[in-house]
Amino acid sequence: MKAIPYGRQHITQKDIDGVVEVLKSDYMTQGPRIAEFETKFADYIGCKYAVAVSNGTAALHLSVLALGLRPGEKVITTPITFAASANCVLYAGGIVDFADICPKTFLIDLDKIEEKLANSPAGSYKGIIPVDFGGLPVDTERLRQIADKYDLWILEDACHAPGAYFTNTQEQRIYCGDGTYADLSIFSFHPVKHIATGEGGMITTNNKDLYEKLLLLRTHGITKSVDLLTENHGGWYYEMHELGYNYRLPDLSASLGITQLDNAEAGVQKRKQIAKKYQQAFDELGISYQICPDNTYNAYHLFIILVKNRKELYNKLRENNIFSQVHYIPVHLQPFYKNKGWNKGDLPQAEAYYEQCLSLPMYPTLTDEEQDFVIEKVKEVCV
Repeated sequence: MKAIPYGRQHITQKDIDGVVEVLKSDYMTQGPRIAEFETKFADYIGCKYAVAVSNGTAALHLSVLALGLRPGEKVITTPITFAASANCVLYAGGIVDFADICPKTFLIDLDKIEEKLANSPAGSYKGIIPVDFGGLPVDTERLRQIADKYDLWILEDACHAPGAYFTNTQEQRIYCGDGTYADLSIFSFHPVKHIATGEGGMITTNNKDLYEKLLLLRTHGITKSVDLLTENHGGWYYEMHELGYNYRLPDLSASLGITQLDNAEAGVQKRKQIAKKYQQAFDELGISYQICPDNTYNAYHLFIILVKNRKELYNKLRENNIFSQVHYIPVHLQPFYKNKGWNKGDLPQAEAYYEQCLSLPMYPTLTDEEQDFVIEKVKEVCV
């Protein structure tokens, strides 16, 4: 059996042809493919505005800056995420606080957030960064109610969840990143994600002021927009209005994003089929996995199981060319964050999850034969 990774990109001839077309064009960066990708992605997600950037971490960084985070201000996020979800707060000089997770969904526990806020002095926090972990949506309707009560912004990390949604109390579908409840949302286009552009990211919003701020911050804080210039010396003239960054996405990557979007929904459907097969197999074995509440539609970036003999299973799979992964080591237990005062025991649900979690292969081109082989090897260790 050939190597089976936990995730991988799927590149079609249409993707290749699109990139070749860009290589033959006048623009490799700052060209027309950027706006085309942004428009197409906004339509797919269901939001008003989208801003393409160089990667998901850049999207997080620009978002906290656009939301006005200042040095010393506190933001709550989950410990079960990639470090960037927390690090972006530090980039702006803020302070990271963590709320524990729900042991069944692996998402940040909204009760813990509310408890933390209720027991803190008024104005202690400025925002919340929930993560749609594994592709499962956070209930941003309820989170918005909590945020409004304490005057907080919401930055939704939806990197795992394009195409995912939940049904709100008005029976409306709320898609991850559609801007119904979150002020800003961010996505990643790393090769193992649903939409692969090599590297790349997107910020979505329904707020025009935030959108315009992001456009400025993305490109050194520089503008040539006549409406924003304080002077105008001619067609060459530009002005720097903010201390911004070079977080632009090149047209080569945008071209990949445009064609990848054509297969995005089919990819989610295939992921759900793979998840269903895993679920049926593991229900028979009594193996736990991420629970999907009835009102949610999981996009299944990951399929995570919980097993007590995780290391034994991990090694067994590797021996058979199956490259599972652990998502994630709790951020608060990383040496950098331990040096800021966090310790083992601070977030017991996240720590208990980490001791048993393992992500199995999950991507649209995973074949039935390959998945059967994965399940077979899991059974050999876990029965």
